[in-house]
Amino acid sequence: MRGRRSSRRMDIVQITLFLWYMSAVGSEETSLAKPNCSSRCGSVTQIPYPFGIEAGCYLDDWFQIICDNSASPPKAFLNVTGLEVLEISVEGTLKVESPITFSNCSNKPVGRQTPNLEGSPFVFSMKNRFTSLSCGEIALMTSLDGSTIAGCLSICDDSSTSYLRTKSCIGMNCCQTTITPYLRSFNTSFGVVLNADRKACKYAFLVEHDWFTSNSTNVSAIGEMDYVPMVLEWHVLDLNYTKFDIYGTNNWRDDKSTDCSSSQCFCSKGHHGNPYLLHGCQDINECDDPNRCGSGICVNYPGGFKCQLPDQRSSRVTLAIIDWTFPSLVACRENLEGVMRFSASFSNDNNIEKKRDTQNKNIWWAHKVIKKRKDIKRKEKFFRQNGGLVLEQQLSSGELNVEKVKLFNCKELEKATDHFNADRVIGQGGQGTVYKGMLADGRIVAVKKPKIVEGGEVGQFINEIVILSQISHRNVVKLLGCCLETEVPLLVYEFIPNGTLFQYIHHQNEEFPLTWETRLRVSIEVAGALSYLHSAASFPIYHRDVKSSNILLDEKYRAKVADFGTSRSISIDQTHLTTLVRGTFGYLDPEYFQSSQFTEKSDVYSFGVILAELLTGQKPVSFMRSPESRCLATYFLLSMEDNNLFAILDAQVMKDGGKDEIVAVAILAKKCLNLNGRKRPTMKEVAVELEGIQLSVKASDVKQKFAEVEYDEGQITEPWDVSSLSIGSCMDSGTSSSFFESKRDSIYNPIIHTKRRA
Repeated sequence: MRGRRSSRRMDIVQITLFLWYMSAVGSEETSLAKPNCSSRCGSVTQIPYPFGIEAGCYLDDWFQIICDNSASPPKAFLNVTGLEVLEISVEGTLKVESPITFSNCSNKPVGRQTPNLEGSPFVFSMKNRFTSLSCGEIALMTSLDGSTIAGCLSICDDSSTSYLRTKSCIGMNCCQTTITPYLRSFNTSFGVVLNADRKACKYAFLVEHDWFTSNSTNVSAIGEMDYVPMVLEWHVLDLNYTKFDIYGTNNWRDDKSTDCSSSQCFCSKGHHGNPYLLHGCQDINECDDPNRCGSGICVNYPGGFKCQLPDQRSSRVTLAIIDWTFPSLVACRENLEGVMRFSASFSNDNNIEKKRDTQNKNIWWAHKVIKKRKDIKRKEKFFRQNGGLVLEQQLSSGELNVEKVKLFNCKELEKATDHFNADRVIGQGGQGTVYKGMLADGRIVAVKKPKIVEGGEVGQFINEIVILSQISHRNVVKLLGCCLETEVPLLVYEFIPNGTLFQYIHHQNEEFPLTWETRLRVSIEVAGALSYLHSAASFPIYHRDVKSSNILLDEKYRAKVADFGTSRSISIDQTHLTTLVRGTFGYLDPEYFQSSQFTEKSDVYSFGVILAELLTGQKPVSFMRSPESRCLATYFLLSMEDNNLFAILDAQVMKDGGKDEIVAVAILAKKCLNLNGRKRPTMKEVAVELEGIQLSVKASDVKQKFAEVEYDEGQITEPWDVSSLSIGSCMDSGTSSSFFESKRDSIYNPIIHTKRRA
């Protein structure tokens, strides 16, 4: 008996292992509009409420559709925005025509921008991609205040066939980038890189990613268009229960066919229709499919169906019990090759219900077992796919300190981040999303969920984890471990509480003003960290995305270099990396952009931009400046060449800093921003120079204290008097004021002359 029971249980498990999904049969299409309201306009075949055409058929003006019957066929437009509508889904998406922004293109309108959706129930969907077709151009999405949201750059390909060969944007004459979530407005602009033709035709647009990749239209044909498809997401800004027909009665709370959140409604599983209408969600009758239960009898019920045995005595039939709640449990069919048939004899007696209950319980149990096994296999698959075996091998080799790299399981991190709750998001960018979490031992951590890691990069990714885990520097964010059981590997870092350097430079903080002393200290800490990565680590590591938003400030406002998502390590005898161009606009080394060869001097260039930020308080890219000076690096260098350094300095720098050290840092920044990478200093030289400047400042402070004792107040030298120059360069062996003799006149003369005239 025990053997039979065991065998029968195994039969059930084996059966469920061969179960497969059955496609649901669609029922007749029903109108999703309000009663007595038009439900279509031209090629738009469904206009669901809260959208509508006639008065009283839409929720408010945002959802009004204007049907232009003068066109052939008629066209649908959103009333407020004027966007042409291509398709509306009751599930919260809307496909519209997106205008293409042209520049220097004959017979094309200039300056046309995507409509502003601020204050509307619409946002630009992340199913879109910001795309530019150009040569040697930077295409930028900027907010209405001029700050940069996103952008991409394209390299010239003289063959002009790279896009046609691949039908995808890979940076040759065409580039793409993702957009930020919940975006409602942006402007499109272009910037010329290096020696590109400023007068060449170029255009950019926000386009549905699937359409762009699957459409066979070539580049020249897109240039002939005025619009491309774009996806918007819509929701109800204030889900006021009195506005919807569904809320016209109190019975909606007991209606299990509809699920509503704070801003959207959905039909429950097993139902379809329009959840914004009273009784708008109707049950799907799965039994309309005559073959749904094979030889059994299909019984439909709200939200699902089940298959029952025919009412025949001693009838041997193929067992088929299905519940919509478990779509993976599907009927076994007769005469199906390779699938084990499970037949059972049932007598028409009082025990038949008990037998059915037993079978349902067995299937439930089998479902749970299989689901657990599938989860385990999926985790094992991702673990291998993400290079877990390679990492384990390196950890067990004894060459690494296992305590320095922890392999977290996904349950730990899900619990730590409250299942990656959106409220835990502390950062989001091109490399991924960062969540704040608390581990079981009470440690606060930052969990980074990167974007998809390509298969060819897995080995390199694991190598970076191993190398970065060995970094031990007080000014580098510590990598605590990773989780490889998920589709996208998760990285766990120490949590740095006080935000980014970018925030403190560009947004005034009364609690912690960024004084000159702090700016100089932070620059020294960052330079020291980069110098360590370049030369003191076991393998040289190039950061490749040095910027002020990747510099965090800890509880004592010490700098921590973070975000190694694009970092690469190289062997000691290598001098550069040849890679796809990656980085952030405004910080990107022009030489790297032109050659695709990244060297340690490329990080130096990016650091030079940070020095310029600290000196001027201005953003790396700003459309508030003139076109030729939109990039801070160019603006800074031109200002120095025009003897206007002090005209662009931040007010806090002018207030706190002495001219000697300000000029010294400015000259160092200029060296870092040299277009010829070979002429830039190394990060070690930069760090030593900055430390020397800081020592000179401290020595100057001591000297000034003695001077205040020795002289009367009227005899003290003015702080901006040229005679007080006395700082030396740590790059040279000499000291005294001679260091700046060749430079100071060109920088200070306008200031001195102004003071004398005054």
